[in-house]
Amino acid sequence: MSFLNELPVTELIASYGYLAIFVVIMLESAGVPLPGETILITSAVYAGSTGNLSIFVIVAAAAAAAILGDNLGYWVGRRWGMPLLLKHGHLIALDHGRLKLGQYLFREHGGKIVFFGRFTAMLRAYAAVLAGVNKLDARRFMIFNGLGGVAWAAIMGFGAFTCGRSIEHIVGPVGLALLAFVIFGGLALWLFMKRHEQRLLIKAEEAIPGPLTV
Repeated sequence: MSFLNELPVTELIASYGYLAIFVVIMLESAGVPLPGETILITSAVYAGSTGNLSIFVIVAAAAAAAILGDNLGYWVGRRWGMPLLLKHGHLIALDHGRLKLGQYLFREHGGKIVFFGRFTAMLRAYAAVLAGVNKLDARRFMIFNGLGGVAWAAIMGFGAFTCGRSIEHIVGPVGLALLAFVIFGGLALWLFMKRHEQRLLIKAEEAIPGPLTV
């Protein structure tokens, strides 16, 4: 059985085409855990194998959906995220100091988080929401979000279209490698934060004095 036939999303693509691509990627980008990257790669391979879809329209739809979904997630996080965390954050070990630290880190590195988060499975659905919660400047968010959405859609879409069916031989190992990178990277970040938390908390307080606002 071929790689395409093994994926249930192929039926979704064959039935609903560009609409399915747009909706799934938009919802994933807004924070709903859906297989956005899978549907982009599969639709690109499908376009190359059948010619029923245009790879240029696929990439354009994916980029537009990613940008729109991320904007929805950003404004939801900005509007409702911080009030909820200020009220209930202590239940998940996010006290006032750590919430302020999150805002400080996004102020310093938010653009990079938004851009590279688009290429990381564990961040793709939540980076925009976190950017909104931590009040990353809206103009800065839109710039890096737009760049990330277009770059991700073009690299993944045209890459899968060019590789064609051979993608089945590389997508597994690449996915495992990226997963390992994310896990070890997350562990390294956690260890760094634990080691330097007090120093970073002081820097966050100096950069954002006073109580956090909603």
